[in-house]
Amino acid sequence: MSRQSSVIHQAADDDNRLKEKTKEQIEMTHEEIRKQILELTKQYYTEKYTGQKFIPGQSPVHYAGRVFNDKELSNLVDASLDFWLTEGRYSEEFAGKISDFLGVENVLLTNSGSSANLLAFAALTSEKLGGRRLQPGDEVISVAAGFPSTVAPILQYQCVPVFVDVEIPTYNIDVQQIESAISEKTKCIFIAHTLGNPFDLDAVLKIAEKYKLWFIEDNCDAFGSTYKGRYTGTFGHLSTLSFYPAHHITTGEGGAVLTNDDQLAKLVRAFRDWGRDCYCAGGENNTCGKRFSQQFGTLPFGYDHKYVYSEVGYNLKMTDMQAAVGAAQMDKLQEFCARRRKNFQRCSRIFQKHEQYFILPAATKDSDPAWFTYIATVKKTAPFKREELTRFLNEQKVETRNLFAGNMIRQPALAGRNCRVSGTLANTEDIMNHTFFLGTYPGMTDEMLDYLEETLNEFVKRF
Repeated sequence: MSRQSSVIHQAADDDNRLKEKTKEQIEMTHEEIRKQILELTKQYYTEKYTGQKFIPGQSPVHYAGRVFNDKELSNLVDASLDFWLTEGRYSEEFAGKISDFLGVENVLLTNSGSSANLLAFAALTSEKLGGRRLQPGDEVISVAAGFPSTVAPILQYQCVPVFVDVEIPTYNIDVQQIESAISEKTKCIFIAHTLGNPFDLDAVLKIAEKYKLWFIEDNCDAFGSTYKGRYTGTFGHLSTLSFYPAHHITTGEGGAVLTNDDQLAKLVRAFRDWGRDCYCAGGENNTCGKRFSQQFGTLPFGYDHKYVYSEVGYNLKMTDMQAAVGAAQMDKLQEFCARRRKNFQRCSRIFQKHEQYFILPAATKDSDPAWFTYIATVKKTAPFKREELTRFLNEQKVETRNLFAGNMIRQPALAGRNCRVSGTLANTEDIMNHTFFLGTYPGMTDEMLDYLEETLNEFVKRF
């Protein structure tokens, strides 16, 4: 057989094999194909994401980051194959796991933790709450040493944030100063557990009950922390979570609003879902059984309930692909929290050797924080400034962050805004000038912490 003839026969054989392969693929069921795709996804994870080594001085020591394995990747691909896109089966699974973990009845998933804060606050402005609703000019107790998305909704709804100072070394609201900040206009307390450290919940709850105030518990940095053996995020009338990659679990972007109050849950859902009065899940119809038989305002009787809007709302829902990642992450939450606590303890031992230079963090009494970060304040008596240390650490590829906004009232966004300061913000000012934090996230290895220790020791030896 000539070489040319051999090539022709080989090409024909290849063509026949391709046709047979195509025929086999066509005959495969969708589920068989899906199974193959997911098996390949696991292989891809192994090839792409495993075996990476930490090289001191070259590899960055991030303060936070994604920690995942093939389960998250497989869930994400699995959800994409459904192509449902909006809330679906994974959203139900994810919300159910959060509900079971915290023992909270209503879990409403959102597209971010900041949206969760906005929705929690928006729900309290509804006319359906009567005389208890928040209205423009009402005052809300908060702190200036925190993240802006706790304060932003207060301003966006034209209420007045009243800033109270915080304590050092817990970095939480000074509960002794709350009552003196309350006026006849005060309607709500809206504060966060700073960097995973629960604030004094007994004191806050007592004050909220005494003055009949709404209490929103920003739990975005504290998922898995406990106060007197009870999970944070279960104390407020409403609470919030964030699933941004820096947080305890991640969906990329994402968050949730939690409540045991069915009326508040309905209001949050309305504000989240365009403001509509209907509470049917996506793809469902006539859950109430009265879709075409009700009167709303001056609309025609029987107007389709799916298009009745009782609030001026938004569209802030989570996608099912995000929820698919979250469902896998929830299975790791306990492990993640344990590793955060372990890493925090290691950081404490590192900094205790140089305690003459630093104010070290302290957990609130009766709490067990699942620490978001390791926070420290450079003492005023130290021979160096925070910026000198943080610049050196970052040059050595050890990431640091300040405590978010520092002092909120000094931020450009609040210039000229209607807010009030109760007392002084002396500790808040100190935090703005002297405080920083490092990572405790589960992706921090012993090798990274060893390098952190060596780097800090190297810096301190200069003085």
